[in-house]
Amino acid sequence: MKTALIIGASRGIGMEFVRQYREDGWRVFATARSDDALAALRELGAEALKLDVTRVESLSGLPRQLDGVALDVAIYNAGVNSERTTGLAPITKEEFDRVFHTNVLGAMQIAPLVLPFVEGASGAFGFLSSRMGSVALMESNGSWLYRASKAAVNSVVKAASLEARRATCVAMHPGWVRTDMGGENADIDVQTSVAGMRAVLARAPGERATHNGGFYNYDGSALTW
Repeated sequence: MKTALIIGASRGIGMEFVRQYREDGWRVFATARSDDALAALRELGAEALKLDVTRVESLSGLPRQLDGVALDVAIYNAGVNSERTTGLAPITKEEFDRVFHTNVLGAMQIAPLVLPFVEGASGAFGFLSSRMGSVALMESNGSWLYRASKAAVNSVVKAASLEARRATCVAMHPGWVRTDMGGENADIDVQTSVAGMRAVLARAPGERATHNGGFYNYDGSALTW
């Protein structure tokens, strides 16, 4: 039985990853912060783990909970949006800390904890990024705090890929998805987004030479940094 870990699975994209992997017969570990979200994950058949990526004391217990597990797939999906801004709008320290603690510090703390478990299965380690984090593709400076956080996530993925010896680390753009974060006017539904990213992760280990440290759209096309 193949095994996946979804970090940040309380709703939207994360929960859809859980649903799809479980429907395909995978063993799935899934993390959330609230008791209600954990109960919902158990109803989907996941092994629910209480985890807050912004708290070191919460993260410290994760390796023990995964002891002896080889992960075919691990996904860092935890993330928050920033306040929407236009132009070079001033950013408060509180807002900066809120966004970067979850989007970047969480990813940096999770990567060294989880990578050894992915190495054990020569699996794929995916990090949810965004096209908004691409410097080369930037055509707007709206929501520049969120853009900066996702550019930093891309750097985290590249750094993790240089540490990986058997695992394949990739950053993924899920598309503009109809979720609580993406809004009802977004381009695609969550099922399409997640199915596409699962295909990226399934292909990555077999094409490690080109995929490790890469940045991919949900449809499998490569994105520039």
